[in-house]
Amino acid sequence: MDGEHPDAVGVKRHFLAAGTLSSMVAKLQIVGGGKMGQALLAGLVAAEWAEPGELYVADPVPETRAAVEAAHPGVAVGETALAGTDTLLAVKPHLAVTVARQLESPTRLLSVAAGVTIAALEEAVGGGVPVIRSMPNTPALLRAGAAALAPGSVAVAEDVEWGLGILGAVGAAVEVTEAQLDAVTGLSGSGPAYLFLVAEAMTDAGVQVGLPRDLAATLAHATIHGAGKMLTETGQSATDLRAAVTTPAGTTAAGLAALEQGAVRADIAAAVRAATERSRALGS
Repeated sequence: MDGEHPDAVGVKRHFLAAGTLSSMVAKLQIVGGGKMGQALLAGLVAAEWAEPGELYVADPVPETRAAVEAAHPGVAVGETALAGTDTLLAVKPHLAVTVARQLESPTRLLSVAAGVTIAALEEAVGGGVPVIRSMPNTPALLRAGAAALAPGSVAVAEDVEWGLGILGAVGAAVEVTEAQLDAVTGLSGSGPAYLFLVAEAMTDAGVQVGLPRDLAATLAHATIHGAGKMLTETGQSATDLRAAVTTPAGTTAAGLAALEQGAVRADIAAAVRAATERSRALGS
């Protein structure tokens, strides 16, 4: 492939022998045992989507395979991908197409590689293979993720449900069109980093008004966690929840007024737009 990333050479060497373990039957193979691959693996087992013995992880890096074996007893681990198996592609985006081309007759493919288009994946695995492109986020590591998926040209409702089941094991999962996935990336894919920045800012502000840093961090983090649970568990909108804690002329009203004067809404919108546009650029 012209312009192939140099890291792809090593991956090609390891994954080219796909199918050498074809005697094994797996409900799902995860190709790539990094953080996201392991997060989804743990979620699938915890949600009883599959037994550990029904899952297989392929990764060319010995240290990664050892880490998977240690953290997930009972899960089969190997250097090469299986043939004729439902596959979750969890490698780095610049390797996704290269690795997908080396898969032998996957029955269907769910990709979590950011920016890699359905068309590129369908071309890589060959016609007739259902492909689903998705965008999870890092809270999936704690089974609190937010993910969206888009089905390819030959994927049917059963394939979509399969993909939603996998992603739903580690959080919320929804179906969108591929055209909407860049916006999903800008909002929820990159969104945790926006909130981490808010947590940093709240902690620094707490120090500025007289709190010790460790105490300020504890309070800021717990506040964000609690507010998130209210948003997801009360059924009330963000607008209603904000209004409920805002007494006219009170302390919260004063704080919110300062945020509005600082154009916080416009800044958040700009962040989501910038991340969305960057996602589009990476996929073009």
